[in-house]
Amino acid sequence: MKSSLRKPFAAGLAAGITLNLIMLLTFRLIGFGWNGGGILLDPSIQSVKVIAVWTQIEPLPLIIANPVPMILGLIVFGIGHAFIYQWLAISWPHGIKARAFRMALLIFFFSFLFWEFFTPYNLFGEPTLLIGLELIFWATIAVSEGFVIATVFEMGPEQLW
Repeated sequence: MKSSLRKPFAAGLAAGITLNLIMLLTFRLIGFGWNGGGILLDPSIQSVKVIAVWTQIEPLPLIIANPVPMILGLIVFGIGHAFIYQWLAISWPHGIKARAFRMALLIFFFSFLFWEFFTPYNLFGEPTLLIGLELIFWATIAVSEGFVIATVFEMGPEQLW
């Protein structure tokens, strides 16, 4: 593989895996709970629509019913994010921290903040407090992904392979 493609693919693969793992720890473990008893499905505070989408309306979301395509798709997004990083980072200050936070901000703003505004807030009537919790989860995911991408890109080729 050409050296110009190695880093974005390696960084993207690592970022996609990280995205999946942090989503598992935030949304699944804390938000939904291993057995569906998490705060994001608590009927005393959550929108009836949100609960129905995740637990009752068929077909259930793929991430529940058949997670493999979603896991693979999120890895593809990680690879895409790494290519965007490669394109933009040359104009950013040097250093993992500076570049990671810029990448995290891009991912958060253009993907996760938009998603929360348009879907849970607009379509599902999710309570603002729970949207705030989800935005904390998404920020954690974006920062983790940004740091993984920046770290892989800033490593020398001898460290990468």
